[in-house]
Amino acid sequence: MLDLQLLRSFSIVARTGSISVAAMQIGRTQSALSMQMRRLEEMIGQPLLHRTGSGVRLTVTGERLLVHAEALLGRHDEAVSDMAGTGLRGSITFGCPEEYSIAFVPGLLKGFFRDHPDVELHMVCAPTVDLRELLHRRQLEMALISTPDPGGDAVIRTDSFVWVANQPAPEILGHDILPLALSAPSTLDHRAATDAMRSAGRRYRLAYASNSLAGLIAITRSGHAISVTTRAAVPGDLSIITQDLPPLPELGMALAYASAQESAAARALGEHIRAVLPTL
Repeated sequence: MLDLQLLRSFSIVARTGSISVAAMQIGRTQSALSMQMRRLEEMIGQPLLHRTGSGVRLTVTGERLLVHAEALLGRHDEAVSDMAGTGLRGSITFGCPEEYSIAFVPGLLKGFFRDHPDVELHMVCAPTVDLRELLHRRQLEMALISTPDPGGDAVIRTDSFVWVANQPAPEILGHDILPLALSAPSTLDHRAATDAMRSAGRRYRLAYASNSLAGLIAITRSGHAISVTTRAAVPGDLSIITQDLPPLPELGMALAYASAQESAAARALGEHIRAVLPTL
């Protein structure tokens, strides 16, 4: 017999990739949670976790069990809500790029939690390329991601990349080699910026690199570099630069899920995002 409480703890360990982080979320000691995982492994009869110095990752058996655990826990939470005659219950592990967390997430979550106060949310901010990997490893249940195809069927809203500086006509625009502050080379904004500069024949150098939007904004405010972000995430004290720089592409915003059988809570959040995001 599989213990639902053990499965719930296992699901959180799998999503966080860390016994210690999961223990803090659950409200148990690390040793107690480790004992729970060993007990579950004994019940299954096979190892579920590879334990490393940096955390844990699922074995092949652990990945298979996680699929069943999510389905069982989702149905359990739906049944409890239905029998109790209450609203949605359960937890969602949700991810999005940092730009969206600043520009859209507060407005999205305010309405959702007003209607579903008993749903618990665990949120991760990361570039889309990392969110896709977390979805693949089932460490996220769902994510709001960026797509380079703004006209795709799954796109909920479009935005555009823009050049951002500390003033409307920054002095560094006159430099022969333009200093840029960009995120990692695998991200959409980095590729959009470098592709545009190469296409225009404009020389540039990477003066600052960070996956942290706060870090990119800080160096932009200092006036030492020009950065790229989505139009909706530009702070009020910074300026969008359109002259003397090549145009940047639009992008789409879409939802992605770790499983085609999302939980009732995730399904409700997805429906809410599709309805509200275009209006924000």
